Amino acid sequence: ALVVRFLTKRFIGDYEANTGALYSRKFTIDGEQISLQVQDTPFVSLEEDTDSICCQEQINRSIYWADGFVFVYSITDYESFRLLRALHQHIRRIHPNANIPLLLMANKGDLLRARQVSSKEGLQLAAELGGTYCEVSARESCEGVHEAFQQLCQELSRSGGSCNGEKRRGLHLVRPKSPNMQDLKRRLKQALTSKGKSATAL
Repeated sequence: ALVVRFLTKRFIGDYEANTGALYSRKFTIDGEQISLQVQDTPFVSLEEDTDSICCQEQINRSIYWADGFVFVYSITDYESFRLLRALHQHIRRIHPNANIPLLLMANKGDLLRARQVSSKEGLQLAAELGGTYCEVSARESCEGVHEAFQQLCQELSRSGGSCNGEKRRGLHLVRPKSPNMQDLKRRLKQALTSKGKSATAL
């Protein structure tokens, strides 16, 4: 939902399951246009009775190529918050020496009555992991989501990005190709059509 909000400024509650798609978008930072690739990664979970994460190989490839990370959790789901420390440790094993910008994004800020994770806990974890913190509601506003991504892009711009470039070139791996926005527009259209049919059926 956050990626859709950022890329299209629209919110759709029900849409196609996360397939780990990679999207490109032109983004202006301090008057300079940059090309941003956003990897919408599949779900990550903790292995049963451990503090290690269980993830698809695609996520490891995404971690390897990333110049910055957005850790998203729901303030209404403590388990989604709990796995972030383990995910960060997993990333550090892949990038042991890189100083990669990190944004900790607490979503569902409109559901305060169902809150399970306090803002204080989010701020403390962001400080521990060396990242920045923001609380947003993808449902209520695209501005907060956009500002959060813009903040991360500014950090990437200051750090120069591609901080692990030498290692990548040495392994001769090909950066994944990024599709245009047509696929996302198709998914949005399908979701809107599906919602319209459901409303008609009611």
